[in-house]
Amino acid sequence: MNTRARHLILPLGGALIATGMIGATLTTSAGAETKPTPVKSGKLANNGTDAKAIAGAWTPSKLKAATHYNEDSSLSAKLKASTSKASADGKAGSIAPTGDGDKTAGTSKNVNLPTNVGKVFFQVDGKPYWCSGTSVQSKYHNLVATAGHCVYDTDANKYVDNFVFIPGYYQGKAPWGIYVGGKVNLHSDFTVYEDYDYDYAFVNVYNGIKQTGEKTVDKATFDAYKGPKWAKDVEITKDEYQKKVDEKGGETADAWSKSTGSETVLPWGTAGGQKVLKEVTKDDYDKAPAVNSKQNYAKAPAKTATEYVDEVTYNSYKGPGYKKMVDSAYTITHYFVKYWVKKTTTVKYYKTVFTIKTFVDAGRLGDNVGGQGFTWNRSTKAKQFSFGYPTASHLDGNKAYTGETMKWCYGQTAAAPAVAKYKAEEQLAIKCAFTPGATGGPFLIVYKNANRTGYLNGVVSLTLDTDGNGRYDHITTPYFNSDTYGVYKSAANQWTGKLTTS
Repeated sequence: MNTRARHLILPLGGALIATGMIGATLTTSAGAETKPTPVKSGKLANNGTDAKAIAGAWTPSKLKAATHYNEDSSLSAKLKASTSKASADGKAGSIAPTGDGDKTAGTSKNVNLPTNVGKVFFQVDGKPYWCSGTSVQSKYHNLVATAGHCVYDTDANKYVDNFVFIPGYYQGKAPWGIYVGGKVNLHSDFTVYEDYDYDYAFVNVYNGIKQTGEKTVDKATFDAYKGPKWAKDVEITKDEYQKKVDEKGGETADAWSKSTGSETVLPWGTAGGQKVLKEVTKDDYDKAPAVNSKQNYAKAPAKTATEYVDEVTYNSYKGPGYKKMVDSAYTITHYFVKYWVKKTTTVKYYKTVFTIKTFVDAGRLGDNVGGQGFTWNRSTKAKQFSFGYPTASHLDGNKAYTGETMKWCYGQTAAAPAVAKYKAEEQLAIKCAFTPGATGGPFLIVYKNANRTGYLNGVVSLTLDTDGNGRYDHITTPYFNSDTYGVYKSAANQWTGKLTTS
């Protein structure tokens, strides 16, 4: 696989100025740097140890339990196109994609689905969510593009937790591994002003890891391990217990004992064991044998004195005591019998088995699934594909998608409706019936079906029902201009690294 981007002129929407190869920095073909961009950078994982724990926490069951992130991503109303339209703020440019055309992926109506599109999973307030996302070309083949609101929680003004990307996600499976987010770059106008004209994010991920099996370890290793782990108590013989205790000089996790008591009520008509008092109803007390009887359940030597209670206590009492009115007073009388039980003590012996999940390094994201190209300052009227995982019902209740398989739309961009709620005034849109869940998925131009690659020219920001009829009919994207390129350039040259596996 070619690990460097080639010079390229794209034919659609007028000639583009090709960029140089990705090296220490990203520049235009003339070598001139773009204007400074207000980039908001941050960390999603502190180090590789934390990242491995994050990856391990996303078990198949947790992946399936996650729900699509619908925070600030949909709207239903009769909407008109914005009067403030996006436009290029400099020369157009592009970075070529990387990737092979021999990856296996499903097809739908002869459109080969890109293997480098998948789901991003994360947590907000401890709850698991997901959006769509895609691998995009970068110097270290470690970059994911998604929507800004799928990385940064604007309500809490902080990054989401436990961010991972799973390319080619399908029904809880991670065919090319799980890639943990390490660093993130956004446009500061999104984080500061919640301006959805800048609703995009570029996340650097660690090398992927794949869960491979389980390993039994000692307690010290278990306690220090940050990934998924569990302990199980296993019963052993008394001889095994004694041998370990002698070796260790006392009980440890390798050998310990537990005493349990049991109580058996003796059959009716027998005596022995220990006497126990039990409160019963008046009827049961009257049926019990005399006080001196050796039969089980004999009358107790005495009954408690009658209680005088108020009307509320009398009416609400549900116990076995006998309720009765005596001289207009409310009374409750308690009756007891004694019965015989046989108590025994049992000692069992155990050891604790400590198990951890094991992983292997799956390699760099771009080396495994390739990366979409990147382009900016393109025509606002370009034909584009969009891919993602829509899942929510339409507003009229129609459930068209499951969110477990990737879907696609195709259309020509036009000015999106202005959505004041999100300060979205210069977005682009295509007609598409995607529902929430597709948010964060790519807009791709010059998509080559054989290679499953194109050029990233947007990310799904909003899903709109523009005529208010209860059916989503458009998806929007921020316009990718020189500012977007500046954020991308900052992210595309950052190294993350691989995780230590065990």
